[in-house]
Amino acid sequence: MGKIAVFGAGGRAGRRTVAEAASRGHQVTAVVRNPAQHTGLAALATTGASGGGTVAVVAGDVTDAASVAAAAAGHDAVVNAAARLDVPSVEFFPAAARALIAGLREAGVARLVLVGIGTTLEVAPGVAVHDAPDFPPANRAFSLGHTAELDVLRAADADLDWLVLAPPPVMLDDTAPGTRTYRIGDHRLLPEPDGTPPFAYADLAAALVDEAEKPEHHRMLAAVAY
Repeated sequence: MGKIAVFGAGGRAGRRTVAEAASRGHQVTAVVRNPAQHTGLAALATTGASGGGTVAVVAGDVTDAASVAAAAAGHDAVVNAAARLDVPSVEFFPAAARALIAGLREAGVARLVLVGIGTTLEVAPGVAVHDAPDFPPANRAFSLGHTAELDVLRAADADLDWLVLAPPPVMLDDTAPGTRTYRIGDHRLLPEPDGTPPFAYADLAAALVDEAEKPEHHRMLAAVAY
């Protein structure tokens, strides 16, 4: 199977992505700032019909190009699920994008799949969810950091095949086992029928690993939903 590095592996999306990739038999490198705080990640390694998925937990900083290159070397794809609440969003996400671009170029990794945020998706041409007049200012500031990240990615050389997957702009379900059933759209918010359950982190992870394994969407922001 393949080798996938997951930055931000200790968070909800990252941990689910590590588990999903390992369940498919991949060799997974779980990248976190402090491995001592995430001792349970290594236990996500699996054995099954698809072979044994391994999990190696390493220290890394997604905002440092040299650290990215060291963690990503020898991998087929990278998933970035890293986020920080102690650093302004408009600083952290562009810095991470710049480091990923430079570090993956050095490491020779061409595929990058990132976790986005649904508030950056458009509800009308040129109007994002976070542009609504009643949108909370603090949440808008966080969302604008993701927009700044997209600007950096769009300016990257064409040899980096990146994709940002943005789930619906609601609280995701961290307990549902997931169905591996989802839709991927484009930069517009995907309409969901009444009664649709909250999107599960497990299904976001499935979409991330699917796109890392067999890329179908390229150099774009794409909504993912039920």
